[in-house]
Amino acid sequence: MGKKNDRCPLQAECEKQCGFFGRELDCPYYNANAREGYEIDDQEERRRAKWKEAEEAEYEARMSLPAEPAERTIETITEDILDAQRRGGEAILTIGRCLIEAKEMLSHGEWLPWLNEKVSYSDRTARRFMQMYRQLSNRPALANLGASKALALLALPEKDRDEFLEENNVVDMTTRQLEQAIKDREEARKAAETAKADAKAAEQARAKMEADMKVVNATLEAAKAEKEQADREAARLEQELAKLKKRPVDVAVEAVVDQEAIERAREESVAEMQAKLDKAREAKKKADEKRREAESALELAQAQLKDAERDRKNAVLTSDEDMAMFKAFFQQAQATANQMRGLLLKLRGRPDQAAAQGAEKALKALAEAIGRCAD
Repeated sequence: MGKKNDRCPLQAECEKQCGFFGRELDCPYYNANAREGYEIDDQEERRRAKWKEAEEAEYEARMSLPAEPAERTIETITEDILDAQRRGGEAILTIGRCLIEAKEMLSHGEWLPWLNEKVSYSDRTARRFMQMYRQLSNRPALANLGASKALALLALPEKDRDEFLEENNVVDMTTRQLEQAIKDREEARKAAETAKADAKAAEQARAKMEADMKVVNATLEAAKAEKEQADREAARLEQELAKLKKRPVDVAVEAVVDQEAIERAREESVAEMQAKLDKAREAKKKADEKRREAESALELAQAQLKDAERDRKNAVLTSDEDMAMFKAFFQQAQATANQMRGLLLKLRGRPDQAAAQGAEKALKALAEAIGRCAD
């Protein structure tokens, strides 16, 4: 007598009392309709194991048969593809190989109708299978992957695929998680490339600013020297003018002294000296303005150099691809943590606190696991 199976995500669709608890793969409905988001992990492990076992048995059977040159027909190829569709796993490469073979065999105009009528593929899907066969060289790693995951791997540059498969547990990922991991990797790579370019530009900017600083410093020193010279000249002329105003004009006298002429000469000397002093004061004012401008330019250059050095250090840091990946994962983890926090608050609002307590326990365990990553 069957009962409701809480393990099976297809229970609501099936609407039957389940007699396959713990062995759902034996259920015809589950076996035919399981899909992403509606799978039972241990049963999908069984499915992959069966696929692998069938592949090995087929390989051994073929190896034990004497080699017989048999002519390949389009019907044979079609049957091979349909068989591979049923088996999945590494057979997805068989699909790609057979599609390449069929495309070469079929006449012009027969390819698309054959795809649609015989193997139910669009031209785009067929091309991706063929691309997968040509480019995915790590055949053992594909044995436990479905077609959707293998196709997702095509988004990676060919030179990066084997490394990605070694660094990531792709078998245990859902297709959506795999696509997100590939997207994160690509974004981190682009961010690292952009950061390298920024680091180079920042270094060039810093070098230019250092050169500009030398020019500004030289300009400031020259302005200071010019101001000091103008100050000394203005002070000297002020002293001479003061003395000139206090003493009479020296004139050659023999017998008769023309007092008016003496006074005019004295006034002319004072006026001449005053003009020189005014000119010296103007030069002093201009020299002081140059000094202030040079000091402002130096202050601005120092601030810009400081900013450029900070930008250069940040760019160097983010140009590290590993650090860029870490930053991307960290931001993703922060967003996920905020979402989990929101769900926890909703659970705490329920009358029954069992779910909230379970979520709290899981979050604390996760926090401890993350903390251990830094040990």
